[in-house]
Amino acid sequence: MSAVFDFTFVPWFRSVAPYIHMHRGKTFVVGIAGEAIAAGKLPNLAQDLALIQSMGVRIVLVHGFRPQVNEQLAAKGHVPHYSHGMRITDGVALDCAQEAAGQLRFEIEAAFSQALPNTPMAGATVRVISGNFITARPVGILDGIDFQHSGLVRKVDVAGITQTLASGSMVLISPFGFSPTGEAFNLTMEEVATSVATALQADKLLFVTETPGIRIRPMEPESEDNPIDTELPLDAAKQLLATLPHTTDPSDIAFYLQHCVKACETGVERSHILPFAVDGSLLLEVYMHDGIGTMVVDEKLESLREATHEDVGGILQLIEPFEKDGTLVKRDRNEIERDVGQYTVIEHDGVIFACAALYPYPEAQTAEMAALTVSPQSQGQGDGEKVLKRIEQRARNKGLKSIFVLTTRTKHWFLKRGFVQVDPDWLPEARKRKYNTDRRSLVLVKKLA
Repeated sequence: MSAVFDFTFVPWFRSVAPYIHMHRGKTFVVGIAGEAIAAGKLPNLAQDLALIQSMGVRIVLVHGFRPQVNEQLAAKGHVPHYSHGMRITDGVALDCAQEAAGQLRFEIEAAFSQALPNTPMAGATVRVISGNFITARPVGILDGIDFQHSGLVRKVDVAGITQTLASGSMVLISPFGFSPTGEAFNLTMEEVATSVATALQADKLLFVTETPGIRIRPMEPESEDNPIDTELPLDAAKQLLATLPHTTDPSDIAFYLQHCVKACETGVERSHILPFAVDGSLLLEVYMHDGIGTMVVDEKLESLREATHEDVGGILQLIEPFEKDGTLVKRDRNEIERDVGQYTVIEHDGVIFACAALYPYPEAQTAEMAALTVSPQSQGQGDGEKVLKRIEQRARNKGLKSIFVLTTRTKHWFLKRGFVQVDPDWLPEARKRKYNTDRRSLVLVKKLA
């Protein structure tokens, strides 16, 4: 093993450890689009899910089968029909859906049964349990159109799924449901995954899809200046969704976003849109700080927002102990009142638990993040990362290329989150003139993707 590998692996593995601890014992519902399986991504997805489960995460896997059903229909010379964003499931389509689901379930179980030496599945024992966990009802007739065997989720067997997860097994759910009379209904993967995540009050709902996520400026094309927005607050997601037309196309922005919003509105704290085209997207999203897709996060329990003049007293109270011990530079009340609009805060029940300020230097296309502070009462719970994410988002919205910090004691916290140390001469001229040489602060910079 090379010294270079040792040097990169050890700090990387240590940086991942907090996320391993954070997610142990949590419940994830993972919805995999049928297009991902059709594209040959199942073996790697199975390996990644097995690895995530081995680190203590309870997984419910819901698979889609749109392209597989259409392939079966085409083989029988039958044309698929849609309306209101749903498949009209006649008798032929129901047979095709059952055949496709059976074949996919077989392929998925086979993928989780691999245990070849020198592969990520070596030594793994993944029990995959499927069953009649979904009770469905018919869509019925809408606007004069009979949807026949197409259905909607009526009830999720929470007790059955929970018991199966507690036994250490992975739950596999096909997009089918059954009525109390035994009638089968064709469902959509997106609705099933969202309903299961809501019923279980899952910690995460993750859609592995054909879309890469939602961009900072959703209506503009991909570019270096318009990357994926890795964290979208629920309120912002709802506002965006309200501006988008209703869609039935999985490649449209609103298609998966509507399900992420619904999940977060009904008790799922975080929902994600990930691209199956990127190998390891699940691992990158779950165990890396920045992730790779878009995460919609419910912030009802605590308010992550820009500060107002009413917050000045709370900010002063939060930062005062850190000014006294020399961690932060002293700021007087007048300075904070003047700059309060630059601050982002986390407030819970009227108390400010974290804050940071953003001071742009547009001529250098960068900004300083200053006064990043987390209350000792909530340290270790991710508040610092939440504020950092929001500061990064604010900087991107201003069209800036990077953010920087000056620190004397928290260098390693920033290095673990993508910052790199530079010489103080790197600073914008306006900031360089205010640099305190006696304090000898380190300068750390993070490029914004």
